[in-house]
Amino acid sequence: MSKKKQDFSPNEFVVYPAHGVGKIVNVETQEVAGIELELFVVAFEKDKMTLRVPTHKAVEVGMRPLSSPDLVGQAFKTLKGKARVKRAMWSRRAQEYEQKINSGDLIAIAEVVRDLHRHGDQREQSYSERQLYEAALERLTREIAVVQGNDEPSAMKEIDDVLVSRTAA
Repeated sequence: MSKKKQDFSPNEFVVYPAHGVGKIVNVETQEVAGIELELFVVAFEKDKMTLRVPTHKAVEVGMRPLSSPDLVGQAFKTLKGKARVKRAMWSRRAQEYEQKINSGDLIAIAEVVRDLHRHGDQREQSYSERQLYEAALERLTREIAVVQGNDEPSAMKEIDDVLVSRTAA
């Protein structure tokens, strides 16, 4: 799966591990410390942020194309699964969840959403648990929305329906 820089092009949606789904708006050349660098300009509309990624480093830093519809289907299967909560200390679990979220891997992010989802009769989430859950849910929602050509509220409802149906079963 070694994608080369020319496989990404302007107006294409990509996933940057630490920030989620962004859109390549341009490829530009800048001089940095006397060296000419070709850069992808990636815009993250929701965060009102622009990132410049050297084209030769894009794959190395984990930038990838959007997931395939098949992978989105696998993510939904993951959401339907039984939550796996390890009995490790919260700080260690939180670290693992954070790593999964920042990996940019759709299945890993779906695992975090599944494991941290709470329904009515379960105990209240801690602040840090809720923060991780919301971060994972937002990443998952954005990518699914773009892959399916939906808006985020529709994707969010679809995810929520899966999570709720899982708890009802």
